[in-house]
Parts: sequence; C-alpha cells; structure tokens
Amino acid sequence: MSGRPTDGRQVRWEQHNVERRAAILAAAIEAIEATPPGDEVNVAHIAERAGVGRTVIYRHFTDRAELDREIRISVLNDVWDHLLPVLTLEGSIPQIVERTVAAYVGWADAHPALHHVAVTAEPGGGNPLDEGVAVIADRVVELIETAVAILRLELSDDEAAAIDPLVHGFVGAVFGVVRRWLARPVREPGAEVLVELTTASVWFQIQGHARALGLELRADQPIEELLAGIPTEAAE
Repeated sequence: MSGRPTDGRQVRWEQHNVERRAAILAAAIEAIEATPPGDEVNVAHIAERAGVGRTVIYRHFTDRAELDREIRISVLNDVWDHLLPVLTLEGSIPQIVERTVAAYVGWADAHPALHHVAVTAEPGGGNPLDEGVAVIADRVVELIETAVAILRLELSDDEAAAIDPLVHGFVGAVFGVVRRWLARPVREPGAEVLVELTTASVWFQIQGHARALGLELRADQPIEELLAGIPTEAAE
C-alpha cells in the first residue's frame, strides 16, 4: 500500500518532466523562427519564451549541445512529416516529382530559419538532413532498379553501377537548389515557379536517360502503368 502513492508521484513527476521538456523545445523553435536565419538564439531567450529560468533548462538538458541536438531532431521530424506523406507511387513521374519538390519548397519557404538549422552540420561533421536525403535517394534507386528488372531493360555493367550515384546526385541537386534559393538576398523566382522549373529539370533528366536505354516515357503516364510493363507511346 505504501508504495502506490510513491509510484503515482513518480509517474506524475516523469510526465511533468516530459511536458516541460517539450515546452522548452517548442519555445526554442518559436525563438528560432522569430530570429533571422543563422543568427544565434541564446538560452536566456529560450528560457524567457518558455517561462522558466535558465537553470530549469539545464535540469532537462545536459548542456547546450544536447539542447541543440534535440532542436535539430524536432525540426527534421517536421520536415519528414511534410515530405513522407507525398512520397507515394501515385500519378505520373512528373506529378510525383512535383508534389515532392512542392512539399519541400513550401516548408522551406515558410520556415527559412528552421531550414538553416536543418542544413547546418553538427559538431564533428555530419548533417542529419543530408542523411535523410540519402534515404530518399536510396528508395528511388530501389524503384528504378525494380523498374529495370520488370521492363527487362538491357543495361551494361557500367550503366547499372551508375544508377546509385546518378540518383543520389539528382535528389541532392533538388535540395541544393532550394538551399541556394533560400540563401539569396531576394528569393526569386517565386516558390511556384521554382517548383515548376525544378520539376521540369528532373523530368528532362529522367526522360533523357530512359530514352538512351530505349524506353520512351510520357509525362502523363501513371507510374502503375509503367511498372506493369505496358508499352509506352511516343514521348511528349
């Protein structure tokens, strides 16, 4: 009997700590968004927004490095929450590319300061966003290799080996375009035009490589039809 109140208090205390930690992270995100990209946000500012003292923050986070790491994780989770739902094999290849690019551009355009956090390398090297981009590229590589097998395309050893680095280059280039766009003093062209031009660039590359392998792709061809091995008509 005597142990139950203690257990209950422990559970409530742990829940309080979880909620307080989440509130501090939310305050940190708000502080970053209210600050020009790249400008430092100090702990005192975060503490003020969270309505706590600096000492309280360091009761929940070992040091500034841990706080920064958790902030970066929260930001990246938000990025993936916007990207992952649109990474589906629905529609044509240009449609898939466009909605993925649009999701990323839209998020980055709305949260430039958070985007700066996401692309900033961690101490000691490494960039979590780049690691996530690599995961996306790996999925695309798997899709292309599956399509090659289903469609029985004849690739040389060199062509097969080049799929992985080429795809990683294409996917990385899209993210690079957005980074450069955000870094410019004037964000031109507009987000919609940037999405349109980036999508067209990726589509031209995909269509060109496919044509070199003897496969004509149509911009309006559903991906399901392509992977079913149905012959395509002349490319648009």
